[in-house]
Amino acid sequence: PFSRIPSSASPGADPFRRPSDRASLTPSSPFSRAQREPSRQSRMVRAGATLGAAAAAAAVAAAEAKVYFKETFSDAAWRDRWVDSTWKGAEAMGEWEWSAGEWFADEEVNKGMMTKDKARFYAISSKLDEPFTNKDKDLVVQFSVKNEKRQNSFCGGGYIKLLPSNTDQESFGGDSPYHIMFGPDLCGYDVSRVHLIFNYNGENLLKNEDIKLEYNDKNEFTHLYTLHVRPDNSYTVYLDQVEKSTGTLPEGWAFPSKEIDDPEDKKPADWVDEKMMVDPEDKKPEGWDDIPAQIVDPAASKPEDWDDEDDGEWEAPMIDNPEFKGEWKPKMIENPDYKGEWTAKQIANPDYDPNVYAYDDIGMVGFELWVVDNGSVFDNIFIGDDLEEAKAFAEETFTPYVQKEKDVKTALDEEKKAAEKKAAEAADAAAADAEEDDLDADEKEEL
Repeated sequence: PFSRIPSSASPGADPFRRPSDRASLTPSSPFSRAQREPSRQSRMVRAGATLGAAAAAAAVAAAEAKVYFKETFSDAAWRDRWVDSTWKGAEAMGEWEWSAGEWFADEEVNKGMMTKDKARFYAISSKLDEPFTNKDKDLVVQFSVKNEKRQNSFCGGGYIKLLPSNTDQESFGGDSPYHIMFGPDLCGYDVSRVHLIFNYNGENLLKNEDIKLEYNDKNEFTHLYTLHVRPDNSYTVYLDQVEKSTGTLPEGWAFPSKEIDDPEDKKPADWVDEKMMVDPEDKKPEGWDDIPAQIVDPAASKPEDWDDEDDGEWEAPMIDNPEFKGEWKPKMIENPDYKGEWTAKQIANPDYDPNVYAYDDIGMVGFELWVVDNGSVFDNIFIGDDLEEAKAFAEETFTPYVQKEKDVKTALDEEKKAAEKKAAEAADAAAADAEEDDLDADEKEEL
């Protein structure tokens, strides 16, 4: 299931990176301006032709873009498209609920798969219409998550997995092979990152440095996670359509590097790599070591009631010597023979693979999670080869509801506060009435 595109194949050019068009610069001409410049009509014709060509190019690009998987959970038939796994046993597995949560911008549009139970394992997967390879193509993975139950602390995974087509869906779990794992990983204050793991030759490679989530990145609102992997082995991660991390796969993960140290290259015996050296002109001052660290306290005196026979011979206490300068160390100066830090000569790595980005059998998507807190809603999944298509999908399913969702939550919070205040006032009034009744009863007894 982890077969790779052969490393001997060329990686191909990135179809989305084009050199900038530059107008040619023409030297000054003795001809008149009218002779040198095209007519207004000619310019309009050319402009129209340029716009037409641009539109045609955009149409071609749109036609060539491929969407392999889309899921909005907009209908109850989503259950027919997704298969639950029981890999941990029925008692340990949580139930997925078709829900937009307790608060939402639009209940029907915002419905997704929600984790219903606390402290449970979750595993579910869905087949693509047909397996695909991302060889020589961009790969874009996008989905949204709302951790509705997140308050001061939240613990739960939220990552999607791209799976090979031979995955056993009913037993899909933590030990099942996968190609890429991507999404948020949150637990208390210690763990808050975006996981991005690539499988290479059967080994799951974690990123060398975490993609950290900031405080506002991990609140209770819906967030959109986007991964863009390109055929030049570069990647970009976006959070809510804002770049979060970018770089190359060989630099960010333990993939074989393009170059390695030459094992035959050895550091010369006379190589000097000490940047600083002892100043040979600096000498220890005479008497430096004769100064004691402590001296007798000159202000101390023998107590009047001190009895030498009973208390022993009196000794004045010791104090730190203000003249003591510590251990002498010679001054350091720059080493005139310093040659810099030695590094071995670089040679081509025979194990380098220019196609670490590519997988030849992406056939399913799945979520395999352990959650302590429930209430996470997964929605709007996109798998394709065009970032612009993913952006357009987000403009339909995510962007219009961002502020609306926050407004709804703010209104609910204000209603809750008002209700709590009203309940507290009612409780105080009831307590005051009870106290007044008690006083009236006491007065009656006195009478």
